[in-house]
Amino acid sequence: MSSNLHPAVEKTKRWLEEIVIGLNFCPFAKKEFVNNTIHYHASKHGMIEQALHELAEQMQFLIEHPEIETSLVVYATGFRDFGRYLDLVDYANDLLVSLELEGEIQIASFHPDYIFEGESEQSPSNYTNRSPFPTIHLIREPSMEKVLAVYKNPEQIPQDNIELAHEKGVKFFKQFLASVHKM
Repeated sequence: MSSNLHPAVEKTKRWLEEIVIGLNFCPFAKKEFVNNTIHYHASKHGMIEQALHELAEQMQFLIEHPEIETSLVVYATGFRDFGRYLDLVDYANDLLVSLELEGEIQIASFHPDYIFEGESEQSPSNYTNRSPFPTIHLIREPSMEKVLAVYKNPEQIPQDNIELAHEKGVKFFKQFLASVHKM
């Protein structure tokens, strides 16, 4: 890993490579990782207004750089509280609408304490969206639509991920995330 990267980005890249790609949680991530078409941005913001301004800049960056397929905005210090992070995600989706980028960019979210609605805090399924740092993933929607159109049974991906997360178990994911933070 490159030493000029922010430590939160290095740790996120390791999670992406070993968990998201390694466990095939996202069957589309490997190509972009290998082709180096993922933009990583380490944010130092912890206040919603500043973070939204930065997200608008990152959305614009993605639009202006067609060679970049997707972006990860990694919150190195802010939004550790999951409820506060969910507020940011809600505002980010509103921002997407106000910037008239619906149909161009989609938002996916990852957080160290991610809990799916209706799941217990200890459910292994939460680890399909648990990351080393709070992260907003900006996805080019037309590209995702193209990939999904040729992927067999894309609606099965979340269920497959949940089953694999249960097979691996909470201990596996906790150990991995602890090892990432020791880097």
